[in-house]
Amino acid sequence: MTDRPAGADQPGATRPTRLGLSGKLLVLTILFVMIAEVLIYVPSIANFRLNWLNDRLSAAYTAALVLEAAPREAVPDSLAKQILDSIGAHAVAMKMGTQRRLLAASDKPLTVDREIDMRNMMWWRAVMDAFDTLFDTNSEVMRVMGHAPMGGEFVEIVIDEDPLRQAMLAFSRNILLLSLLISGITATLVYLSLHYLFVQPLRRITANMMAFHGEPENPARVIVASGRRDEVGTAERELGAMQRDLATMLQQKNRLAALGLAVSKINHDLRNLLSSAQLFTDRLSSLQDPRVQRFSPKLMRALERAIAFCESTLSYGRAQEAPPDRKLLPLEPVVEEVRETLELDPNGPVRWVSAVERGLMIDADPDHLFRILLNLARNAMQALDSRATNDPGRDQIRITGRREGAVVVIEVSDTGPGISEKSRSHLFEAFQSSTRTGGSGLGLAIAAELVRAHGGEIRLVEGTIGATFSLTIPDRAVELHSRRGERARA
Repeated sequence: MTDRPAGADQPGATRPTRLGLSGKLLVLTILFVMIAEVLIYVPSIANFRLNWLNDRLSAAYTAALVLEAAPREAVPDSLAKQILDSIGAHAVAMKMGTQRRLLAASDKPLTVDREIDMRNMMWWRAVMDAFDTLFDTNSEVMRVMGHAPMGGEFVEIVIDEDPLRQAMLAFSRNILLLSLLISGITATLVYLSLHYLFVQPLRRITANMMAFHGEPENPARVIVASGRRDEVGTAERELGAMQRDLATMLQQKNRLAALGLAVSKINHDLRNLLSSAQLFTDRLSSLQDPRVQRFSPKLMRALERAIAFCESTLSYGRAQEAPPDRKLLPLEPVVEEVRETLELDPNGPVRWVSAVERGLMIDADPDHLFRILLNLARNAMQALDSRATNDPGRDQIRITGRREGAVVVIEVSDTGPGISEKSRSHLFEAFQSSTRTGGSGLGLAIAAELVRAHGGEIRLVEGTIGATFSLTIPDRAVELHSRRGERARA
């Protein structure tokens, strides 16, 4: 197994120095500018060669005019040599009609190595000839032909190729120096612009991500948007929002972990206390006092339920609650038990209204259903208790229940102050919906999880006085089939 340096995979570990984004950007900018200069140089050198040859032909045109205007044998050899030297040619000739006349020529015998016709020069041919001239080191003699003045068919000159090559080399050196200068200036400007617009913001975002990775719960590590309106600014704002959401989620997870640890510590002692209370209740049930006989069974059921809750206090920390043990049961007794648990007197300051259909049966887990209604009703009572003085004509808690086909619809409503807009976006999330002092924010989260375990839905009804929660619990399909079978047999 290959040994790896310690800390090689840790954030911020030292890595081998590589060409960074800025260096890559500078190299690519220079490369692209040089490629552009090469593309400009290719037609430029071909055009320079054509212009140089045309200049020689233009001088030959002038010489042809002088020599053609002079009488025959009137031009001395010395003057003809001076004319040829002035245009850098060995010979000048012109064709008029069917006659080709040599206007001037040097005494040196020459052999023409290459012929160039400027009258029909294609661009691709001009490029190829230019590089052929540039890289051919042999001293050749060229015969160049061009359009003739005074109605002539063409004029031609015989010149050396070496002066043309030297001129092209000088032009190439100038182009190279100019290209390097332009490339340097352009690359610097492009580099500085892109460095300011992109590289520097990306470095800032990268550094912030690394810092946030080290301390995700530290609010100071959340990136502060620069206020830019382009894509970089959008990335900064979205990154900041994502970091804030992640930090909040981590805080919630830590709070859940701390809550689970605290509950696990007190769970054992609490169960012992409740077991002791259950023993005392058993002894009280043997008394003959009518009031004791009336309340003793209810107290026993409350203690048994409390012990069961204590044994499953960590169930909310798991992925989900235990599956419901569903059976068909009447809804009205469960609603009445919730009222008695909350100690709501029909003549008390908070009025309890039960509007459940007579004989309504629901397919649900009794303990889960009790917990759902108890959490919703307790939240409603706490909302009404926030008022200074309760009035039964104004402060009410209403529970309604009805059947709609194979679904039971239950509504728990109150006439309190309602739920704020801020709380509605995270209504059924743990530690989010509670707005009162000391509230844990778990009631609605637990109720929603238990309803979903039954395959139902819970939602906040809009447009009502106070807060109204509507939950639907469908019957199990197997129960529907069995009921249809029973009806068929009947």
